[in-house]
Amino acid sequence: MKTPFLKLDKAILAKRALSLLGACLAAFSTIFAQAAGVDPSPAKAAPRVQLVDRIVAVVNTEVITQFELDERLRLVAQQLRKQGTALPPQDVLQKQMLERLITDRVQLQLAKETGIRVDDLQLDKTLQRIAQENKLTSDAFRAALEKEGTSFAKFREEIRDEITLSRLREREVDNRVSVSEGEVENYLSSRAAHAGGEDEYNLAHILVRVPEQASPEQVQSRRAHAEKALAELKASEFAQVAASYSDAPDALQGGVLGWRAASRLPGLFLEAVNTLKPGETSAVLRSPNGFHILKLLDKRSQGGAMVVQKTHARHILIKTSEIVSETDAGNRMTQLKERLDNGASFAELARLHSEDGSASKGGDLGWLSPGDTVPEFERAMNALKVGEIGTPVKSPFGWHLIQVVERRSEDVSKERQNLMARQEIRARKADEAYENWLRQLRDQAFIEYRLEDKF
Repeated sequence: MKTPFLKLDKAILAKRALSLLGACLAAFSTIFAQAAGVDPSPAKAAPRVQLVDRIVAVVNTEVITQFELDERLRLVAQQLRKQGTALPPQDVLQKQMLERLITDRVQLQLAKETGIRVDDLQLDKTLQRIAQENKLTSDAFRAALEKEGTSFAKFREEIRDEITLSRLREREVDNRVSVSEGEVENYLSSRAAHAGGEDEYNLAHILVRVPEQASPEQVQSRRAHAEKALAELKASEFAQVAASYSDAPDALQGGVLGWRAASRLPGLFLEAVNTLKPGETSAVLRSPNGFHILKLLDKRSQGGAMVVQKTHARHILIKTSEIVSETDAGNRMTQLKERLDNGASFAELARLHSEDGSASKGGDLGWLSPGDTVPEFERAMNALKVGEIGTPVKSPFGWHLIQVVERRSEDVSKERQNLMARQEIRARKADEAYENWLRQLRDQAFIEYRLEDKF
C-alpha cells in the first residue's frame, strides 16, 4: 500500500514552522493579556499571563491543541461515569486520550489526502437515524445534547469523522481481505470435529501496541507497561485499567470485544482462553502487534446442528421524500393499520399502496432468514406472533406495516453454512489486518509530543 506521507526533510520544515506557530500562540496570549489590561513585561511579576491555548502534539503537518484534548477528556469522563467505570488518574487518562487523538488524526489525514468525503446529506441521514435509535426527534436530540454541554455542531463533525474512519478502514483493510475455499473447508471440518459444536467466548481485552520496527529497549518498555497493567488488575476493575493502558479502539468501552466464535479468535487468544474460567484474566501475551491481556467474561457452546428460525412475512412500505414528509408517511400508515384492523385485505392494500417491489405480490417477501433484512425491520418482525400485524415501524427505507404469515426452523443449507463460515473467517482476518495496518500507519507518521512542555 502506497501511503502519502512527508519525507524527513519536509517533516523537519513542518516542525520548525509549527514551532514558530507555537511562539505565535504564546505571543497571542501576551496580546490577549494586554487587551485585558495586564502588563506582560518581566519587570512586574504579577498578575501572570493566562495561557489561551497551546500545542500538545504535532501530527505530520497538523497540530492537536490543549483545548481539543480537554474537550475530548470531558466527553470521555462523562461517558465513563455513565458506564459506572471508575475514572483513571487524570494524567493517565490525558495521555491515553492524546494517543487516541493522534491515531484518529493520522487516519483522517490519509482519508483526506486520498479523497474520502462525507457529504452533508449522508451526515444528516446518519444523525437522523441516531436520534431515532434514541427515540427522539431531531430537534429533541439536539436539545438533549446541548443540555449535556455538548455542542451540536461539534457532535455533527465528530460523527462525520467516525463515518470517514469507517469508510477508510473498509477501503484500506476490509475490502482487501480474501478468504480461500480451503480456509472455509478447514473451518467447517473443525466445527464438525467438536462434539457439541463450536465454543463462543465473551472477552475483554487490553492491547499495549509495539511499533513495527521497535528496538529491544522499546519492546522491553512496552512489556513493562503491560505488566504494570496486569498488576493493577489485582486491585482495579478491568474497564478502568483498559481505559488507562489499552491502545485498542475499544479501550474506553472497557476493552469489551463481545462474543467471538472460537474460529474468529487468533490461535494465541484461543490457547489462552481455553485455560481460563469466566472472570479470570490471562497472563501478558506477546503477538506481532504488541502485548495483550485477556479477560474471559463468559463462555457458551453452540449446538452441533446449525438451525435457524425462518419467517414468512409480508409488508407495506411507504417511503419518505421531499414531497412525502415523515409525518405524512406516518399518518398514511396509521390509516392503513386501522383499515387492516377492521378486516381489510393485507394483500389488496399492499398492491394499492406499497412502494416496494413486492407490491405486485401483495407485499409477500417470502421466507426470510436472520440477517436478510435491516435490523429495525427484523426486530419488529421477530416480536410478532404468527398472523399478527405490527404497528408502523421506521427503517432507513421508510415506514413499514409487517405481518408474519408463518414460521419454521430448519437446518441451514450447505451454501449458507459456507457463507457463515466465510463471514466468520473474514471478520477475524479483518480484525488482525486492521491492527497491523493501523500500527504501520502510525509508525510512518511524523509525531512530536509537546504535552509535557511548560510555558
